[in-house]
Amino acid sequence: MVKTKSNVIQRDAVVVKFVGDSGDGMQLTGTLFSDTAALAGLDLATFPDYPAEIRAPHNTVAGVSGFQVHVGAKKIETTGDLCDVLVAMNPASLKSNLKWAKPGATIIVDMDTFDEPAVKKAGYRTNPLEDGSLETFNLVKAPITSLTRTSLKPLGIDTKTIDKSKNMFALGIMYHIFGWSFDATYDFFDKKFKSKPQVIQANKIVLEAGYSFADAVEALDSVYQVSKAALKPGRYRNITGNVATAWGFLAAAERSGRPLFLGSYPITPATEILIELAKYKSLGAKVFQAEDEIAGICSAIGASYTGSLALTTTSGPGLSLKSEAIGLAVMTELPLVIVNVQRGGPSTGLPTKTEQSDLYQALFGRNGECPAVVIAASSSANCFNYAYIASKIAMEHMTPVILLTDGYLGNGSQLFRIPKVADMPDINPPIAVANDPDYKPYRRDPETLARKWALPGTEGLRHRIGGLEKEDVFGNVSTDPLNHEKMTHLRNEKVQRIANYIPEQEITGEKEGDVLVVSWGGTFGAVEEAVELLQKEGKKVSHAHFHYIMPLPKNTSEVLKGFKKIMVCELNSGQFVNYLKMTQYGHVYTQYNKVQGLPFTVTELVLAINKTLEEK
Repeated sequence: MVKTKSNVIQRDAVVVKFVGDSGDGMQLTGTLFSDTAALAGLDLATFPDYPAEIRAPHNTVAGVSGFQVHVGAKKIETTGDLCDVLVAMNPASLKSNLKWAKPGATIIVDMDTFDEPAVKKAGYRTNPLEDGSLETFNLVKAPITSLTRTSLKPLGIDTKTIDKSKNMFALGIMYHIFGWSFDATYDFFDKKFKSKPQVIQANKIVLEAGYSFADAVEALDSVYQVSKAALKPGRYRNITGNVATAWGFLAAAERSGRPLFLGSYPITPATEILIELAKYKSLGAKVFQAEDEIAGICSAIGASYTGSLALTTTSGPGLSLKSEAIGLAVMTELPLVIVNVQRGGPSTGLPTKTEQSDLYQALFGRNGECPAVVIAASSSANCFNYAYIASKIAMEHMTPVILLTDGYLGNGSQLFRIPKVADMPDINPPIAVANDPDYKPYRRDPETLARKWALPGTEGLRHRIGGLEKEDVFGNVSTDPLNHEKMTHLRNEKVQRIANYIPEQEITGEKEGDVLVVSWGGTFGAVEEAVELLQKEGKKVSHAHFHYIMPLPKNTSEVLKGFKKIMVCELNSGQFVNYLKMTQYGHVYTQYNKVQGLPFTVTELVLAINKTLEEK
């Protein structure tokens, strides 16, 4: 395949966004583009943006589906603010996404869809392809639908089936713009549709037709060239946060020697973890799709009692339903990992949108004095690491752990260097040995305060367990006031001592300065990039991103005290900043919050940090 365009634009990074109606295949198009970018040696991050409505009316803004890809030769930490190339398959998708295009961006539209009814349905008064409103952009009016039909007419396929492949025409245009090979996409067609040779043939024809169109169109006189990223040697793949989470649990099960059990109820955007783990029965994974959220977590508690690495996955509404059972796991002091892939709320909220508004629920959303460990992943790729770490903490300290991710991380993807399981940290569950004369259900390790894990059927370890208060050491049911107070303090202290086993908090930048920008969870990439831009301008700004929330790292107070102001950035109304005010006194806190179902942009963060720097 030879590029014939003369104008080659060299770039370190490029942002591309595919948008269209729900049935236009934008998620698949974006995924295939991302996979090809990875095979071309580029680093990347992706952001699928699904419509919040189920089967929204055709050609409406509510039904627009999008997929943004940021590729580059440098380390890619965000999915990009504004796009260099916008592919819009209908008027509604152009209407809702034009604000995300850079000035002068290339906009590729399917001109066949811009008829008068569709234009009006999208909310336009006049046709944007004809009224001059797009003259500041490099507009490419491509007859995608009609050329797709023409290219496939010899195959005798019906029009409805033909129109399903027009997204491949758009993908072919993009492959020409970047000078990429069809090989990976051809392999996908061959595997996906191996029993449907005509479908394989049709998609390949349309992909090539899109490429040929781009080669002939004067408006596409330029091609992008992005150098390969300088990646560490190893085996890589493009991975979503939910798949990475599932793999982290599989690695933890192997490393700990404990069988894996997942008890869950499907819920957007967490369902993919359940689906992924169900593929690995050959590795001993047992997956139970329960009838509801409560059954899911209770089955996991039962599996934990029998000695499994027990998991349950959910989103915010499901975490609410699991709260009493989490209390049972705290009371029984059994290891359990609860994954909350956060979404917009409250109630059922915005199922397909991202948010960080479940922190209060994770920290405090249970009756009584009921402490649970809370940690948060910060990228789609490191969901693997934090799923592994959550499993290690839960089993070694005999306690429930809540792992927070979010829709942005779970659905988004990054390039992931696959580690060797043998190189991961050891996981050593405190399993009680048979006929131990000193065994008592609630006798504790003097350092961790964790009790032993007595597996059912082990000789000499019969004991009582349940949701009522336990007698210290012996585990009998007790209503003694002093014992209740003692056990409450012990359960809390056990969680606090985990601070001795987690890394100290790190800072990007100097340890002293004017503003320390604090973040947690999936906001890492945008905040980190914003801070680095300001540091290059010579501003005294540093960044502390928290993965460990309950307990906080031991040096948290020391980290905070070196700065005049602490600015906490969150995709909620200020939950982590209020938690810091509760636990870390004597500091000046400001905050920057966004609750729109969208991730931060680097641009808005730079503006907000500069404003904080200027305020007296």
